[in-house]
Amino acid sequence: MIKRLLGYGFESNVYLIMDEKIALIDAGTGFETKNLIKEIEEYADKIDIIILTHEHLDHCGGAAKLKKHFNAKVAMHERGSIAVEEGIFSEFFNARIERTRVDIKLKGGEIIKLGEYELHVIRTPGHSMGSICLYEPNKKALFSGDTIFLYGGIGRTDFPGGNATLFKKSIEKLSKLDVKALYPGHGDYDEKNGDMHIKLAMQSINLL
Repeated sequence: MIKRLLGYGFESNVYLIMDEKIALIDAGTGFETKNLIKEIEEYADKIDIIILTHEHLDHCGGAAKLKKHFNAKVAMHERGSIAVEEGIFSEFFNARIERTRVDIKLKGGEIIKLGEYELHVIRTPGHSMGSICLYEPNKKALFSGDTIFLYGGIGRTDFPGGNATLFKKSIEKLSKLDVKALYPGHGDYDEKNGDMHIKLAMQSINLL
């Protein structure tokens, strides 16, 4: 079962996946962690792993508090891990990421097995150098972080670490997947027409 949590204001969408192991995808800014914990505990009393799609504060700022509260492991791409482990200051939010250890430093290509769900880690640099997406082939579900949003929306490349050339290649890589459900890092999600949104994103990258 997948539940979307948080996702208002500057907060990223946070996805709770309930299986034999319980995963949380992204962690919000950290400003609303008390409310997020209440939301999580409506469905689950533990979190085994927190997977961060990238190193921007609105997605990883809450990781330290969530890790401590649930005694969970934190996983993210190795290129983004320095921001979490060193507590990089975010000028956009005028706040600093709370430091915590990244237990699993991903490279891309790993499979995170939760039970019925198996999350395939896809490295997708462009919005940031540490960006990843997670693909579940049995459900044809893609957790796209800030790479692709609904209706052709795509992430920004003008933040530090952004790269339009790499971003295009990342979206082209995702376009080769068979996607039914698309769960982006912000805004609504679509559990039926994921491929359509990726095709629209392919059109959008021609504008970069």
